[in-house]
Amino acid sequence: MDINKLFGFGFSLSSGSNDNGGYYFLDAVPTTEAPIVLVSAPWAVTSAAGQGAAYTPDAIIDASTTVSLYDIVSNTSIEGKVATAEVDYDLQERSLQLGGDAAKVVAHIEDGGTLSGDYFTRKVVRINLGFRDMHRSVGKRVFRYASKGKIVGVVGGDHSVTFGAVRSISSVYPQLGVLFIDAHSDLRPSGKIFDYSHLSVARNIVDEIPAVSKLVQVGVRDMSLEEYNFAEQHPKITMFCHEKLTAERFSGRSWAEVCDDVVAQLPSKVYISFDIDALSPECCPHTKRPVAGGMTFDEAVCLINRVAESGREIVGFDLTEIVPVMESGVDATVGARMLVKLSAAALRSKNQD
Repeated sequence: MDINKLFGFGFSLSSGSNDNGGYYFLDAVPTTEAPIVLVSAPWAVTSAAGQGAAYTPDAIIDASTTVSLYDIVSNTSIEGKVATAEVDYDLQERSLQLGGDAAKVVAHIEDGGTLSGDYFTRKVVRINLGFRDMHRSVGKRVFRYASKGKIVGVVGGDHSVTFGAVRSISSVYPQLGVLFIDAHSDLRPSGKIFDYSHLSVARNIVDEIPAVSKLVQVGVRDMSLEEYNFAEQHPKITMFCHEKLTAERFSGRSWAEVCDDVVAQLPSKVYISFDIDALSPECCPHTKRPVAGGMTFDEAVCLINRVAESGREIVGFDLTEIVPVMESGVDATVGARMLVKLSAAALRSKNQD
């Protein structure tokens, strides 16, 4: 199979079904007028599925033309209220370049190699510098709009893009809470190979961003004992393992009650980080690290809506780890629909609908 087709090289702003290059709309909405601005982050350097997630923004832009913009449950329409920031294709190009280096480094380590030689050490240094540049690029664009009171949604890319977004959002909203929805804890120590891999993003947030006061993890069902112990001992982290939440439901509690327990741990300003693999694998079958079990689409939407209904303000969000495949439109379409739900909930939380 052609790797270019498998991982979305066929998706582009110029050739896609949405000719203006904007999420959802045939008529572009200026960033100065829309309460929500979507920032694309086409980056997937250390992805286990290759560079697929670097093409997600384009694929979701194409798929978004088929998605309804009205959220029935909340009675909220996002039509005319979401703008698309210009896509940074230099970021995507650099991701493709560094992704090849990362794959070589990982293969070398898996074959029993070390990083003592100059050849692989230089690659790791170059990749780590690339991560820092990416965080600055994403963060700068996020800050540009968040500092003007906009709700900023970041469309990845892999989950590593969240760090730069949260760092910028928290500079505007100190004591920020992060609702981290993911099948994985992403609490691995950084620096074992790469400093800012998606595998370490949650740990990097609590270790390096002091303005984040709370990180609440939901949907986690894949982690090491080291990661679990780190979460249990860290004062900023509250983890709701998916198996435990499921056991509570089997004991008779409603999902709404479970969601309210989660929301109660969050401060007044909330950033939602949504890794699509938090959902049951059939919802997004080509994500790079699927884990059996997980939330349904509707359960995830219920959780997001409970945040909005609680009086807390959703000041930003991201959606990551979707891997578009041309032979199946499921992944991109699910992503486009989830963006509608995140946007509608954020609007409602700010009473701008």
